[in-house]
Amino acid sequence: MEKHPDSEILFVGAEGKMEMQKVPEAGYPIKGLPVAGLQRKLTLANLSFPIKLCRSLRMASRIVKEFNPQLVVGVGGYASGPVLYAAQFKGIPTLLQEQNSYAGLTNKILAKKAARICVAYPEMDRFFPKEKIKLTGNPVRKDLLDLAGKKEVGQQKFGLHASRKTILVLGGSLGARTLNLAMVKHMVELEKEGYQVLWQSGKFYFKDMEAVLEKASLAHIHLWEFIREMDLAYAAADLIVSRAGALSVSELCLVGKPVIFIPSPNVAEDHQTKNAETCVKQGAAVLLPDAFAVDQFKNYIDKLLQQEGKAQALATAIKKLAMPDAANALVTELEHLLK
Repeated sequence: MEKHPDSEILFVGAEGKMEMQKVPEAGYPIKGLPVAGLQRKLTLANLSFPIKLCRSLRMASRIVKEFNPQLVVGVGGYASGPVLYAAQFKGIPTLLQEQNSYAGLTNKILAKKAARICVAYPEMDRFFPKEKIKLTGNPVRKDLLDLAGKKEVGQQKFGLHASRKTILVLGGSLGARTLNLAMVKHMVELEKEGYQVLWQSGKFYFKDMEAVLEKASLAHIHLWEFIREMDLAYAAADLIVSRAGALSVSELCLVGKPVIFIPSPNVAEDHQTKNAETCVKQGAAVLLPDAFAVDQFKNYIDKLLQQEGKAQALATAIKKLAMPDAANALVTELEHLLK
């Protein structure tokens, strides 16, 4: 919109998912499809999958016909499949943006007829035709591009002490059960040993975590349901513990701080583990498997924060993986296709 203010953009999302709230908040229209993912284990929800998929394909076809776009972009969410399939069937150019280091099934199917495939990791030609691939990275929030001079502002914002090492724990906006259980188990020791924690519990867990923290009456464990000023939180942190979703990894590469990834095991094709492993192979992060995270949480933190050389090496290496110009690179690809 910055480069082409007269553009008209329509989003299509999955009913009940976060995009149905976030996109209108950002000022854009969105249509919802009843599509849902296929569960990996046998569940009753899988019985409704074919019905939801057929309905979504019909609805997507109607949306594409009515909006009549010149170009359709898919980012791999549930709604991408039906919408890009409908566009490709009508001969409209499509661009895929694969955000993970391991391609999802939907994108692998759609790639055959896609005009361009923009990826965030090298060596993606094991999934996609090499001649269609463009390495662009994942677009991230603009306010993360420059954290210089924000550390003190972040400390004031979150009530942090300049003399204590700050650990930022992020389980996503909805929360991560493992990370919250790990915090509950170790928070007393963490405070006792001179650390302070900025802890985003997520909305599903916030009330329970608040009750536990109140009982413990700790002064240096700062609990938030959701942190909006992520640039300030990142700037204040000495160490970050996070899930390994595609956009989280892209943000943390830009931020350039030591990171412990605890990938979620409950995602399709275990792509969070593969995202984290891509960083680990390049000496840019530490991976703590979810199964051991509750017990080993503090050990991993101690190991990193007590070895300044190791922490600094990780920070330097992860910063090298950053792609700060991803949004512009993607728009350039869109422009080529529109021409």
